[in-house]
Amino acid sequence: MAPMDRTRLTGLILMIAAAFQALWFLLGVRRRSYAAVAVPAAAITLSAAVLLFWIGWTTYELEDDLEGLNFVPEPLDDI
Repeated sequence: MAPMDRTRLTGLILMIAAAFQALWFLLGVRRRSYAAVAVPAAAITLSAAVLLFWIGWTTYELEDDLEGLNFVPEPLDDI
């Protein structure tokens, strides 16, 4: 068996993590556990917060480099 490249290894790790998370969720639902709903909901909420923070940080750090974009539109010829 040939060694896996990085992309395939990442995909395999994601699939294993997703399967584990689904199994954990289903076992919690079967036991009627509040954590089965609360933990994934908290993970989704925190993921959204981190994503929004990252977008905000990236937007904040953008340099306003519009000086080189002096565009003078040319008039359109009548058709």
